[in-house]
Amino acid sequence: MKKNILAVAFLFSCIAFSQSLSAQVRVYVNVQPTTPVIVRPAAPAPGHIWVEHEWVVRNGTYVHVPGYWAVPPPGRVRWIPGHWKKNHRHGFYWVPGHWV
Repeated sequence: MKKNILAVAFLFSCIAFSQSLSAQVRVYVNVQPTTPVIVRPAAPAPGHIWVEHEWVVRNGTYVHVPGYWAVPPPGRVRWIPGHWKKNHRHGFYWVPGHWV
């Protein structure tokens, strides 16, 4: 039983460590990508909040992910949209949106 608990704890530690490493990687661009025109559909039901579009890094480049309607996670009431931030030495990088 103790071996199982240690194995599970080790597994969660590895996952948490790998996610923290990937979260720290920033990809910089000299010019911000152009956001496509987005038509926001009607909300599917009351209580849904529009989650703005995002830019995610795939294979070393930014890819646009369109917005969508979502039910906020418990304890969260608002979506703070992501934005481009300027780093004067490296260029621009995307700061992801998040729930508050």
